Amino acid sequence: MGRKVYVVGVGMTKFEKPGSRSWDYPDMAKESGTKALQDAGIAYENVEQAMVGYCYGESTCGERALYALGMTGIPIYNVNNNCATGSTALFMARQFIEGGIADCVMALGFEKMEKGSLGAKYTDRTNPMDKHIELMASLRGFAPAPPAAQMFGNAGREHMERYGTTALQFAKIGWKNHKHSVNNPYSQFRDEYSLEGILSAPMVYEPLTKLQCCPTSDGSGAAILASADFVKQHGLEHKAVEILGMAMTTDFASTFSERSCIKMVGSDLSKAAAHKVYEQSGLGPENVDVVELHDCFSCNELITYEALGLCPEGKGGEFVDAGANTYGGKVVVNPSGGLISKGHPLGATGLAQCAELNWQLRGEADKRQVSGAKVALQHNLGLGGAAVVTMYRRANLA
Repeated sequence: MGRKVYVVGVGMTKFEKPGSRSWDYPDMAKESGTKALQDAGIAYENVEQAMVGYCYGESTCGERALYALGMTGIPIYNVNNNCATGSTALFMARQFIEGGIADCVMALGFEKMEKGSLGAKYTDRTNPMDKHIELMASLRGFAPAPPAAQMFGNAGREHMERYGTTALQFAKIGWKNHKHSVNNPYSQFRDEYSLEGILSAPMVYEPLTKLQCCPTSDGSGAAILASADFVKQHGLEHKAVEILGMAMTTDFASTFSERSCIKMVGSDLSKAAAHKVYEQSGLGPENVDVVELHDCFSCNELITYEALGLCPEGKGGEFVDAGANTYGGKVVVNPSGGLISKGHPLGATGLAQCAELNWQLRGEADKRQVSGAKVALQHNLGLGGAAVVTMYRRANLA
């Protein structure tokens, strides 16, 4: 084990519908990065290295994004890992502190997206998702619907066939997340819907209606990570949230060999990363008070309950019906509104999750505050594929 690592500052922009606000990625990065620095009460000159995540942009957008914060000559790394990009930048930043390479590091992510469902940018080379699509098509066919919705929708169908999960149970997840987002000023959508409204929304790919699918979004998030020495030298004990454990996994042979849509969308990645984090932290899912997890589609939120050990395998539907995933239940999942309602600018999502959980552990989450939150869990997934799981606890540096 290396040195302990602490989050000492977080910041994010409001997530917006693409094209609805007149701004570009440098504006987004300036806003989130400035907020994170102000939250920590430090200057950009204190930052020794920076990891900047995004999926859509030219190769050195990371450097250009940070010009507005300062031009100090530090190493800046451009990170791209699909929907897990933000937490991959965070994972890298943590390793620099943990390994003694730096004492203060910034992780920042942003995305300026196009309207509509995601599609391939390059058609003259191997698509990194080709094996996922081939497996899904061989198991379930390929429909005239957005590919991501098909992949996660088919995982949901498999769960329904295997465990008796219902479309209503998936819809309840969308209903919950939209309800949570009403109290989040950073959320792209803040409308509350009835359960009937969720079910009757336009069908994207059964069982997923539009209100159970994350939108494309513009936005940015940032976090400042520091060593214990830096925290003490700068008097940041009152801000510090410790990263108790963090793990990143990529695709296993089982992603394809077991010919399961649930495995194909990353359940084994999530399960393995969570197991490593529980080992590192000495805590388990039973100790967690609040979770931000990758609900790109309601089907994935339910599957991830089981992968993270929040409930037994096959019992995700019962977990939902019991209200165990919201205020007054066993654990509050996605108090921010999650990707479904808060939005999903790919490079920013993992850092927005980090920001939300830090606010929760500091007691700064206002109307969405989880009462008495002491331990938080983060899960960020990108197909193609990577999963990052992180455990946080308010630091005790007295």
